[in-house]
Amino acid sequence: MQYIWKLEKCFLKDIVESFPEPRPAYTTISSVIRVLTKKGFIGYNTYGKTNEYYAKLTKSEYSKKRFRNMVSNYFNGSITSFASFFTSDKDLNIDELEEIKNIVDQKIKEKKDGYNKQ
Repeated sequence: MQYIWKLEKCFLKDIVESFPEPRPAYTTISSVIRVLTKKGFIGYNTYGKTNEYYAKLTKSEYSKKRFRNMVSNYFNGSITSFASFFTSDKDLNIDELEEIKNIVDQKIKEKKDGYNKQ
């Protein structure tokens, strides 16, 4: 997806050529593109026997879908379980945990303010 967002509209050969050496096989990239197309992440226009590909989702939309899928598959759909797992990582330092806490506190405040305005 990164290469398609970067190129915006591209043919399979353009995607393959965007990879650094040693490049993955053309057939490998083709298979990934086919899967992403079936999942609805990529669209295409056909010109003769060639397809021009483009992203159907923004990076943000794609990230949200991938995140929801990960939470569903690995944490039984529980954001709380995900947060517990994520924050139990020994590599997180106090500053990172404080930053996460501040983000969550800000979202709580925004939701409460929005709820109180209704």
